[in-house]
Amino acid sequence: MLLAVALVAMMLTFNGEDGTEFAFSDRIQVVEVDGELVESRSILDQLKRYEDSNSVKAILMNIDSPGGGVAVSQEISEEIKRLREKKDKIVANPGTIVGSIGVIAEWVNYADLFEWAKLKEIVFKTGEFKDTGSATRALTENERKYFQGLIDDMYVQFVGAVASGRKLDLQEVRSLADGRVFTGRDAKERKLIDEIGNFQDAVDLTAKLAGISGKPRLIRVNRRRVTLMDVLTTDLSRLVPFNGQSMKSQIKFQYLWK
Repeated sequence: MLLAVALVAMMLTFNGEDGTEFAFSDRIQVVEVDGELVESRSILDQLKRYEDSNSVKAILMNIDSPGGGVAVSQEISEEIKRLREKKDKIVANPGTIVGSIGVIAEWVNYADLFEWAKLKEIVFKTGEFKDTGSATRALTENERKYFQGLIDDMYVQFVGAVASGRKLDLQEVRSLADGRVFTGRDAKERKLIDEIGNFQDAVDLTAKLAGISGKPRLIRVNRRRVTLMDVLTTDLSRLVPFNGQSMKSQIKFQYLWK
């Protein structure tokens, strides 16, 4: 749940059908998590695939992400918790950005534009809150309280996950959970990470924890190259910093560093 550039080493144990432990190789699987978390399936599929492999002794997650959707973040977090053993470490560079513990929801309201253009939205609904967050009108006081209640609940879940994952007192985490970010060095002092180091340091630590002697072999998923044909035939809007998605009024609750 730490929204940061972090390296998480997870130790896996694999058993055969007869209950005997497979012989491990010296392989460490690197799972890259890059950019905003908008979906979890690709990451979960990788973790599951390597969990079932008897040729991988450990998984090293290389995370460079500002966070993302609440549900997506929780799915990934729960899968990591299920896989890891006590030998679990988070390594970050001293200048890494760590933290931003909090919840945010935002959308574009163009009610003034509608009024200027003399447009009116017609809505039929079955309850007071069915169209809460409509981009064509201001929020009512009840709607503000309703949304704040949702965000407060998600915030409590986030704080609890950090306290549990880092073995910290709940109130101690609350004192840090005001949206602030910390450098890697400061985060270590606050026990949000375990070690200061770079990627190679994380590899060495993972190998040590996994009991790998000698230089480990890193396994990575080859990233598919974007070709000219892809540009001509594929929707690449997700790669554009400012696109139509930015103007959508659909509300998203996010564990995201803004």
